[in-house]
Amino acid sequence: MNEEKDLIERAKKGEHTAFNLLAKKYIERIYWHARRMLGDHSDSDEITQEVLIVLYNKLYTFNFESNLYTWIYKITTTRCLNLLRKKSIQRFFSFDNFEDIGDCGNFEDNLIEDMENREKIKQIDKALQTLPVKQRQVFVLRHYDGLSYEEIAEITGNKVGTLKANYFHALNKVIERVK
Repeated sequence: MNEEKDLIERAKKGEHTAFNLLAKKYIERIYWHARRMLGDHSDSDEITQEVLIVLYNKLYTFNFESNLYTWIYKITTTRCLNLLRKKSIQRFFSFDNFEDIGDCGNFEDNLIEDMENREKIKQIDKALQTLPVKQRQVFVLRHYDGLSYEEIAEITGNKVGTLKANYFHALNKVIERVK
């Protein structure tokens, strides 16, 4: 039995330490997935907490038909879409986080490069905000979260062919709008 399956089984039996280890493993991924979909720290933080509560309360229903990662992402995606519908928000992403410049190189060069990167990210952000919801969702799950089309199909309930078409159109629209 692999380590994660063992943790899941122990958490299902009510062992809090096992659940805490699972939560610790996935909390950052949940937050960043929500952040990319919602574009807001406080909303993402709220969704992360909700997902962990759902995970805690519903883990006993997890039956290993998919991997835990896919199941959690489906819950997270559903919660994000529900919040977006509730707020009637049309934007999904924010790219506020950048890697540290570090100690290397000339400060001025790094500052200029950082400003150029921020401008590129803003352009991409604007382009992504214009995409239809389904295209944005597939784009985030595929491009940023690195999920396979099969995993995205499990999360969204769509067919792989439809997802590939949505991703292709989203990618082309983003490239065209950023040019």
